[in-house]
Amino acid sequence: MAVSSILSAKQFNRNEINEILDLAFEIEKRLESTRIIPVLNDYILAALFFEPSTRTRLSFETAMHKLGGRVISSVGVQFSSLAKGESLYDTLKMVEAYSDICVIRHSVEGASVLAAKEISIPVINGGDGAGEHPTQALLDLYTIEKHKKISDTPLVIAFVGDIKYGRTIHSLLYLLSHYKVELVFISPTELALPQGYREFLENEEVKFTETEDIGALKDADIGYITRIQEERFLNHRDFERFKDSYIINNELLSGFKNDIRIMHPLPRLNEVGIDVDSTANAVYFDQAKNGVYVRMALLLRLLNEKI
Repeated sequence: MAVSSILSAKQFNRNEINEILDLAFEIEKRLESTRIIPVLNDYILAALFFEPSTRTRLSFETAMHKLGGRVISSVGVQFSSLAKGESLYDTLKMVEAYSDICVIRHSVEGASVLAAKEISIPVINGGDGAGEHPTQALLDLYTIEKHKKISDTPLVIAFVGDIKYGRTIHSLLYLLSHYKVELVFISPTELALPQGYREFLENEEVKFTETEDIGALKDADIGYITRIQEERFLNHRDFERFKDSYIINNELLSGFKNDIRIMHPLPRLNEVGIDVDSTANAVYFDQAKNGVYVRMALLLRLLNEKI
């Protein structure tokens, strides 16, 4: 796979997706017998997280450490020279001088695209506003493959919650378009799928339905739950109105398929009850763990190294 940066899930074809998933599976298997695969000893990853992050930042840093590499980081605009008025361009030029590859999260949609245009090292989009989150989509697909074998079986995948601003969903749709799937979007009308993604699915002839009814989860193989994102609302009262629209708990699960798998990109608020955690249906913590394997695979690919 010859790519210089990872900016959008739309950039991958089916063969490239398969290569990434296969490598991630190989890495996961290898890590069962060793704690580290030291093939990136001479490389430095710059982790630029100008928007809050836990799993993405820590899993990228863990991925780099497990490959023997090193990490430098800047976390939060207020703790960087951007707070002093430095341009993002100048920050990126310094990062280019200090590191071999960088991952960037920013509140502005398209920030990673700008970064890739301005610097010569590989850039990874770690989430840009309400736009995309391609590496999350790849680990989500990896999780689906592990638990449901999407490559072999047509699946019904239901997305619940914030479909409008959910960048993890937006990126995952691009990947799912390469598979035999039926999609269900469950959300308040005000948080429905943006028109551009609706048109994409129609052009790719992916079957999908939209509803406000949580009962539409009953036929799903995968329930992908998302939080209502307070930080995306200009009016806090709108967030308060929507935040508890859907709550998945054991009582609700009893009406679904016995083998439904519940995913969540995390963090969660109230939308998935902790009583779900101990069930066989819950795979969101494994989903988060899978981020390390997938991001290790991506770092290797971008730096043209092998295990």
